Amino acid sequence: MSSCAASPPKASPPAEPAAGELTSVMTTMSGIPIKRVYGPEDIASLDVAAEVPPPGQFPYTRGIHADMYRRRIWTMRQFAGFGTARQTNERFKYLLAKGQTGLSTAFDLPTLMGRDSDDPLALGEVGKCGVAISSLEDMKVLFDGINLGEVSTSMTINAPAAILLAFYIGVARAQGVPLDRLRGTLQNDILKEFHAQNEFVFPPGPSVKLVIDTIEYCTQHMPQWNTVSISGYHIREAGATAPQELAFTLADGMCYVEEALKRGLDIDAFAPRLSFFWDIHNEFFEEIAKLRAARRMWARIMRDRYHARSERSWWLRCHCQTAGVSLTEQQPMVNIVRVAYQALAAVLGGTQSLHTNSMDETLALPTKNAVKVALRTQQIIADETGVTRTVDPLGGSWFIESLTSEMERRAQEIIDHVYGTFGGVLPATEQGYFRRAIADSSHRYGQEFDRGERIMIGVNKYVEHDYERVPILKIDESVEREQVARVRALKARRDKARHAAALARLRAVALAGENVMPALIDAAEADATVGEMMATLTGVYGRYDGGPEL
Repeated sequence: MSSCAASPPKASPPAEPAAGELTSVMTTMSGIPIKRVYGPEDIASLDVAAEVPPPGQFPYTRGIHADMYRRRIWTMRQFAGFGTARQTNERFKYLLAKGQTGLSTAFDLPTLMGRDSDDPLALGEVGKCGVAISSLEDMKVLFDGINLGEVSTSMTINAPAAILLAFYIGVARAQGVPLDRLRGTLQNDILKEFHAQNEFVFPPGPSVKLVIDTIEYCTQHMPQWNTVSISGYHIREAGATAPQELAFTLADGMCYVEEALKRGLDIDAFAPRLSFFWDIHNEFFEEIAKLRAARRMWARIMRDRYHARSERSWWLRCHCQTAGVSLTEQQPMVNIVRVAYQALAAVLGGTQSLHTNSMDETLALPTKNAVKVALRTQQIIADETGVTRTVDPLGGSWFIESLTSEMERRAQEIIDHVYGTFGGVLPATEQGYFRRAIADSSHRYGQEFDRGERIMIGVNKYVEHDYERVPILKIDESVEREQVARVRALKARRDKARHAAALARLRAVALAGENVMPALIDAAEADATVGEMMATLTGVYGRYDGGPEL
């Protein structure tokens, strides 16, 4: 404004409501009431020294490291995977060349469900929502020219997670990389599949047993590998509130800890390699408070409930992803703005790893240009905004501290209900509690959206019917034909005696209740496929139909 411009009139302060006057109650997306203004009285009951100590100190409300991003920036990942292993290998190399610091692998639906590309039920889905991986041979192509000893790899896979880990180990062996050098994360969180995403195969009990097998094996052989990414992301995407996402996810983590302890594992040997995965939605401050509350709760759970002694066992290390469910087909360029604010919330909340969704992911797998913009979003936050220069810059805010405590209170009530009413996560899962609770929350949100109480720009406000379409990635049908031919050729030329013996050993080990990881690795190196190993385990564990109706 120029010096000769007229001064704007001074605004009058907002009038306070008269005594007894009704005012509208504003809430977060999760239904937490929000006051007009916050002050010291809102955290008067908070023991600041005990609950909000400096960063790097128990219970880590302000971050698990004293210097956080001043010392090391978060790992920047972009979910990548489409078509054949060769095509995704090229995308991996593209992203690494653009400055990505970790790989994140998306698998197609047949792979996620433990089926080979030549399975009749895979028809039309091969390579469509991720990369098609049926064998160790495919996995070797996927990481061709990428040294597994030098890169951190995340794999989003659950029901067949142990098998894909066996493939990854097979690639490392072929490259001559010692297993103790492998760094990365296996999602491997089968409980949230029963709660929300429905990509399960075996019943809950055997499914969790396979998770503990991977925890045990990696604890012994792969000390840098994150064995489970305990995932609130899919729980939130299915319609849960932020406190439900927080509670259900921590409860799932507690279940894995309890089952590992039953196996006889030392908590301080495996707990430091448990990690978490959070959805970062549109409600900016609520998401920040969720991450702060999560760290505080997990630290106390691990130290006080399970008596872990190592500080690293108390840390809640997490990966975050911006909310896919918030992306819109309408006005897709606006998604870039949504993602930027969500990513900023994840950083201000103290994440260790971050994936930013691409503007076109509600329409298809992302194009190269869309992925680059999503990656640049993270890089701008890291290098241009200045938010990394101080640790937990919102810490001490009356609003943030009050919201953090309220998030913790609500989440703890839910956890107490799971254990007090059902006796734990597995029985609550088998009785359908989590699915019913998520469905109820999703329904409430849908009603609020329909009434216009929750806004989505371009969908129920500022609607445009002639919005610009963006180019999308299309998977050619030749991808499926090529992949099916590869799988069939492998099955025709492999050593049939070695293959049969490996599957027979896998069945025997599963029947005996032993750890199946060594047998899975042997079967992978004998060219057994995902579908064949899953079928062998299904013959022992059975298939699950989804449990009780909602």
